[in-house]
Amino acid sequence: MATELKPRAQPSNRDSARADAEIVLESVSRTYPAQSGAGVEALAGVSLCARRGELLAVVGPSGCGKSTLLELLCGLQSPDRGSIVCAPAVLMPQRDLLLPWLSALDNAALALRVAGLPRARARERAARLFGELGLDGFEQARPHELSGGMRQRVAFLRTLLAGKPVLCLDEPFGGLDAITRCEMQGWLAGTLAREPRTVVLVTHDVEEAVLLADRVVVLSPRPGRVIAELEVKIERPRVRTETAVVALREQALSMLGMER
Repeated sequence: MATELKPRAQPSNRDSARADAEIVLESVSRTYPAQSGAGVEALAGVSLCARRGELLAVVGPSGCGKSTLLELLCGLQSPDRGSIVCAPAVLMPQRDLLLPWLSALDNAALALRVAGLPRARARERAARLFGELGLDGFEQARPHELSGGMRQRVAFLRTLLAGKPVLCLDEPFGGLDAITRCEMQGWLAGTLAREPRTVVLVTHDVEEAVLLADRVVVLSPRPGRVIAELEVKIERPRVRTETAVVALREQALSMLGMER
């Protein structure tokens, strides 16, 4: 899927900004075939990049191709048109997909087991991070014994232990209640400060995007096109009520036609 991009005769500011990028999409389109008709066009001419160590949030209305974008980055689909250059990436889907017959520790270590690491070594590596991720003492708990937020932490740890430089997070907190979601947003920011990665975060929550991201990409209704890129130059940790956060949130909502 990954191909070399052709150099342009006259480099632009965007070209120089992409010199340190781990993700570059150029005019990417993806259409799902249908038994009759022209099919469903999910993405149309999407161009964007993510710099090494950047958290890029992607927001847009339902059905605009956000999840498709992540699957393209992870190589689970191929674009119909355009080109993608992406460092090795791993996807954390909307549902935690924890295996109910495994302990929290074994669920977290699953990516290491798949990579061929013996069970004892995989468990040892996963156990080292349990305390940092607020899971200390729950190593042997089964998924049904964990809260929603704790399940998401286990799923995130499994994603982190895959060892890929790019993390693709698809609505990781979408199924949580408002209080737990706020707690998890702060937890994710702290975890990424300790364990830096390039992250593409898909979310319906514009405020979440502004609180967590270095840059916010706004997509149009289907087929998804990039209609804006917003730099988030707000010092961390960010507070949802501070003026700069509120202003940027309202700007993004306005672009989505969701003024309030």
